[in-house]
Amino acid sequence: MRWLRLVAVAVSAALVGGVLGTVPARASGAGVHNAGFEDGLAGWATAGAASAEEGGHTGTTRLTLSAAAESVSAGPGLAPASLHRPAPAEATQRVSGLARGPYTLRVWVRGGGAAAVSLECGGPGRRVEVPQTGADLWVQVAVDARVTSGRCLVRLSSASGWAHADDVTLTPGALDPVRVKGADLSHLTKNEDYGAVYRDHRGKRGDAVRILRENGVNLARLKVWVDPADGYNSKARVLAMAKRAKAQGMRLLIDFHYSDAWADPGKQNKPAAWADLPFDGLRQALYDHTYDVISALRRQGTPADMAQVGNEINGGLLWPDGRWDNWDGLAALLTAGSQAVKAASPSTKVVLHLAEGGNNGGHVWWFDNAIARGVPFDVIGVSHYVYWHGPLGALQANLFDLSARYGKPIAVVETAYGFTLEENDHEANIFNASLEQAGGYPATPQGQADALRDMFNVVAAVPGALGVVYWEPTWTAVDGAGWDPADPTSGDGWENQAVFDYSGRALPALKVFGRL
Repeated sequence: MRWLRLVAVAVSAALVGGVLGTVPARASGAGVHNAGFEDGLAGWATAGAASAEEGGHTGTTRLTLSAAAESVSAGPGLAPASLHRPAPAEATQRVSGLARGPYTLRVWVRGGGAAAVSLECGGPGRRVEVPQTGADLWVQVAVDARVTSGRCLVRLSSASGWAHADDVTLTPGALDPVRVKGADLSHLTKNEDYGAVYRDHRGKRGDAVRILRENGVNLARLKVWVDPADGYNSKARVLAMAKRAKAQGMRLLIDFHYSDAWADPGKQNKPAAWADLPFDGLRQALYDHTYDVISALRRQGTPADMAQVGNEINGGLLWPDGRWDNWDGLAALLTAGSQAVKAASPSTKVVLHLAEGGNNGGHVWWFDNAIARGVPFDVIGVSHYVYWHGPLGALQANLFDLSARYGKPIAVVETAYGFTLEENDHEANIFNASLEQAGGYPATPQGQADALRDMFNVVAAVPGALGVVYWEPTWTAVDGAGWDPADPTSGDGWENQAVFDYSGRALPALKVFGRL
C-alpha cells in the first residue's frame, strides 16, 4: 500500500570480503536510506547477483536478487565434472541511532524461490520468509526485533531462485502477534468413531487434539448443523468437542451453518424443521438455535470466544428469505443471530464470514450493505484457498482494505493445501493436478507446509489481522466417515489436504503453527 511507504535518511553498510563493516551515516535516525531503490543500490551493501531494476512496487525501481546456480570445481577424490550449487544473493543495510525497544521492519516483496527478510538488532535475529508469489502481485511481509545496542541490520536475501523487494520501512513498535493459529476440527469425532488413528511427527500414536496443541494450534473451529442425518456436528457433539479443545488450552470458534448439512456460497438450504416457517418464525428459530448452543457452551464452562453467524454467506443464508437479493431480510436474520450470541455470552465476538478472500469488490459491496442496515458484528472472517480464490497478493490487498475501511479485526478462517495427488479411498479428491497448478505449490509435504507458512506470513503483515484457521486438518480417509451425513457409503474428498499422512502421521505443515 502506498501509504505504508517511508523513505528516510539513514546509514549505509559495506560488505567487503564477506565481512560487514559500518560506514559513516549520512544522518542518524530510524529510517532506511534509499528504501525504494530509486537511487539504485546506494546505501545498500550487496553480495551475489543483486541489482536495481525497473518495475517497483511504487516508484520506478526495485531490488532484484537472483540466486542462480554456479559451477564449482570438484574437490580432491571427486569426479572431475563440475558441480553446481546455488549462489546466494543479498542486500544489507545497517541503521543506527535507534532508541532501545522494539522495531518493525516491513518490506514489499515478490518471490519465486527461497528468500527471506531479516532484522538483526543486537539480540537474536528475526526473519520472515518471502512468499512464493510469482511475478504478478506484490505482498508485504513484516518482522520485528528488539533494539539493544542502538542499531539494526536489515537483510534481504535469496538462497535460491529470485526475489524482488521494494519500499522498506523500519519503524518503532512491535508487530502485532499472530493470535489465531487455528484448526477446524468439525469432522474429528466422526473420524475417530470410525477408527481414525493419529500419530505425532515421531510416529507415536496419540490424541489428535493434544498433538495439534503441542504443535502450536491454539484455537478450534467447530461447525454446528441444526438436525444432521448422522448426528454429528449437532449441539451435543459440539459441546463434547468443546470440552476437549478447552482442556488443551485452545480457544473456540463456533461456526453456525443454519442448515442440516453443508452451507456455502453455492447452497444455503434451510433446515427441514424451519422450511415452512413464516419470516418472523424463521428469524425466531435462528435466534433460539444460536442462543441455545452459545448459552450451553457457556454453562458447561467452555464459552465460545468467537461465533460465526453463517458460513461463507456471500450469497446470504436461509434461502430465499435471506438471499443476497433480499438484503433487508438477510440483515434481519444476521442481526437476530448476532443479538442471540451476545445475549447468551456477552464476551463472545461475532464473526461475519465470506468466501473468496481476494474478492475486494464483492466484499466491500457486501459489508457496505450489512453496515448500512445496522448489522452488529465484531470480526471479519474470510475463506481463502489459493487454488480456488487466487494469489496471496489479492488476498492481502483485500485484507488491508477491509481492515482499514471497517476498523474491524480480520482473520482467514478457512484455508488448506494438498500434500499429495494420490487417492486414499474411493471418493475423488477435491485437490487434484489442475488445482495444484492453479495453487502454485507442489503437492508434496513440503509444498503444503510452504503454502501454509506463506499464508500466515501474508496475513501477519496486515494491521488488525488475527491469524489463520486451517480447514479440517484431521479429516483423513476412514470407511464410514465420508462427507455426506445422509450417506454412510460416501467417501472423503479431503484426505490429501489433511496435515496427517495416510498412515496418520503428522506432516511438516503442522510444525508451521509452532514456528509463529
